[in-house]
Amino acid sequence: MLIKTPARSDLSEAQTTPETAYVSRRSVIRGLGAGLGGLLMSGGAVGMNLFGSDKQASGSAPRKPLQFSPQKPAPDLVLTPEAKVTNHNNFYEFGTGKTDPAENSQGLKIEPWTLTVEGEVEKPGTVDVWKLMSDIGLEERIYRMRCVEAWSMVIPWAGFELGKFLQRFQPTSRAKYVAFQTLFDPEQMPGQRNRYIGGGVDYPYVEGLRMDEAMHPLTILSVGLYGKTLPPQNGAPIRLVVPWKYGFKGIKSIVKIQLVEKMPPTSWNKLAPNEYGFYANVNPDVDHPRWSQASERYIGPGGLFSVKRQETLPFNGYGDEVASLYKNMDLRKFY
Repeated sequence: MLIKTPARSDLSEAQTTPETAYVSRRSVIRGLGAGLGGLLMSGGAVGMNLFGSDKQASGSAPRKPLQFSPQKPAPDLVLTPEAKVTNHNNFYEFGTGKTDPAENSQGLKIEPWTLTVEGEVEKPGTVDVWKLMSDIGLEERIYRMRCVEAWSMVIPWAGFELGKFLQRFQPTSRAKYVAFQTLFDPEQMPGQRNRYIGGGVDYPYVEGLRMDEAMHPLTILSVGLYGKTLPPQNGAPIRLVVPWKYGFKGIKSIVKIQLVEKMPPTSWNKLAPNEYGFYANVNPDVDHPRWSQASERYIGPGGLFSVKRQETLPFNGYGDEVASLYKNMDLRKFY
């Protein structure tokens, strides 16, 4: 893990994953009743245009520069080019195709934006996210990101520790879990209006963490990537990043956080509980029911033939920091 506190990054484009390379679970949705073939069954990348252009999405909303000290990646990390990260990703509220989020989200109104924190806290409240960005003090975190679809990236996020943020609201002793909710606005999000476009997800999208996971210093709320505010397709203006868990835990465009006593529902677990557990820790020894998780395709600079397959690391390489959270737990049962 790398941590910086924000200025313009000294990384070259060759060190960053293009904004266009995220992969959706459209094939997973279609295969819920029929299974997947070929590439997916062998643990390969899913979706179209995975190795497309590194250019910015045309017509993308303007992004604002963020202030923080740039962070250099560890020697073994090469950043995924920005265009791949922002033009090829999963955000089913805007469609299940890989380019759908970039194409369909640019009209999302992200200013003003408020975030409500409530539930088992002494001081519930609502914050202006844009004011929060300037007040809280941002850090850059260069993290590995591992998708459940067996592909990975390395992304420089800008944000702040979730745990420190939650402390502002004074959690009570009854707070055992943290529940998150995405904006629900079918007028702006076509996937919420149409079940087919939205992949059959029961909206609004919801996620959750155990309290100790939420308070861990690796867990952040991100408001930017590559030195600028988040684009809509990546969850603007604020999203969750938990680097030792599969990417679907990283809920986007958050409007509500609730601290609760009981384990909250999560969208993918509700949709396919035998495939997507609450914990979703990266574990190469626990396969998805329809493909292996032992290795992954790292999406970095270059095209199709430059993509390399590499072994997946337990907890996505963050085991030294987080394995103790799951001591004495059966990680095959609590997947």
